[in-house]
Amino acid sequence: MKGRLTTAELAESDIDTVLIAGIDLYGRLIGKRVPTRIFLGNIDEGLHVCTCVYAWDANQRMDKLVVDYAGGHTGWHDFRLRPDLGTLRRASWLESTAIVIADSVDEHTGELVPIAPRTILRKQIDKLESDGHTVYAATELEFHLYRGTPDTLRRSGYRDLEPTTLVPSDYTITAGNAMEPFFRKVRTALEESAIPVEVSQIEYGLGQWEINLEYGTALEMADRHVLFKQVVHDVAAAEGLTATFMARPSTDGMGSSCHIHASMRSDDTFPFHDENAENTASTELLHAVGGVLEHCPELMLFYTPTINSMRRTRASHDFSGNGLTWGFDNRTTTCRLITGAPSANRLEMRLPGADANPYLALAAVLASMNDGLTRKLDPGAPVRRDGYSDTDTLEKVKQQPLPSTLDEAARALEASEFALAAFGAEVVSHYAAVAKDEWDSFMSAVTDWERERYLDNI
Repeated sequence: MKGRLTTAELAESDIDTVLIAGIDLYGRLIGKRVPTRIFLGNIDEGLHVCTCVYAWDANQRMDKLVVDYAGGHTGWHDFRLRPDLGTLRRASWLESTAIVIADSVDEHTGELVPIAPRTILRKQIDKLESDGHTVYAATELEFHLYRGTPDTLRRSGYRDLEPTTLVPSDYTITAGNAMEPFFRKVRTALEESAIPVEVSQIEYGLGQWEINLEYGTALEMADRHVLFKQVVHDVAAAEGLTATFMARPSTDGMGSSCHIHASMRSDDTFPFHDENAENTASTELLHAVGGVLEHCPELMLFYTPTINSMRRTRASHDFSGNGLTWGFDNRTTTCRLITGAPSANRLEMRLPGADANPYLALAAVLASMNDGLTRKLDPGAPVRRDGYSDTDTLEKVKQQPLPSTLDEAARALEASEFALAAFGAEVVSHYAAVAKDEWDSFMSAVTDWERERYLDNI
């Protein structure tokens, strides 16, 4: 694939810098830059990094969050970023630079760090592969693009944001042409960095855009996802723009999704396809859907990991999931089935927002699919009408609600026997603690909304 590199090719290239990048709790790239000669001479050693990256909040505050893995009680010890050489590629949007995704490993034993997002996804992939299943995935990401650099917007308090489209322009070509110079740079940077693009378009929200990447195996897709976000952020800033993957950046606008598509192959067959079934959806596909839906409430934190995530799931016009529902090509459900050709049959999990950590969200989908297949879970009847207005569907959603706040999602994860079995006690307690700390910070803050509503009116 164009942009991929072997170490031999790296040694013969004009690249003088290698970015060794791990994944933090929020799906962001962290790491260090090294000269190419240092990288080639110490590939197996990797980089020593402080465990603070797994023990602070989204703004790198570390005075309040308490977790077992790291903190003053551990001396803020190190772990290592061990490069996965299969991910080595040219970072074409940066001058003379390559980038490699790294696994987080224990500094002394070399074992994978259990709470690291890439470790969590790896373990779910291994479970399915042990049963002969290879999972393929795609993550459809939407984002908003505003005029002005990130520093400019931060200095203004993110007020009076100017979106790159001023009227709804979903699918329109004319509005897209106006921004094509920017998006051509993004697509070129992605393609030349071994992050293949499938399609790009304008979305409905003001300044909202979408670029879909080609599907791949689950781990490869998660790696492409985080690299894609980095490219969009960096190219936007260089062009005097700011990209945000907030799930809902404005009260009245549209939310941005991360729809997760998942399919399987087993011994060169397609277990999600049955020519004789309704819409060719096999019983295996329905069992997988049953698992995803059953475990939605307890794994909500992995799909909606921030305070802002929940803003999107509350709005029906965002088509962001609707209780424990599914349907054939029905965007008013949580699980939409896309069917037809054997290799195309898949489920689309519509609940995650663009702020989801792809490793955690994919791990949640895979663990749930595996449980559905193992226990042969029945997803119930499909929704065949508008799931947001159909009386029977609304009653079902009311009877089986999803967590509606980050605190509820954290407590649902903590109480989940399934999550404990699938991910382990260390993972569950760590991510629940991070979420509860975020919720506590939110509840301690006085917002503009409160001042505008109450200051001189109560």
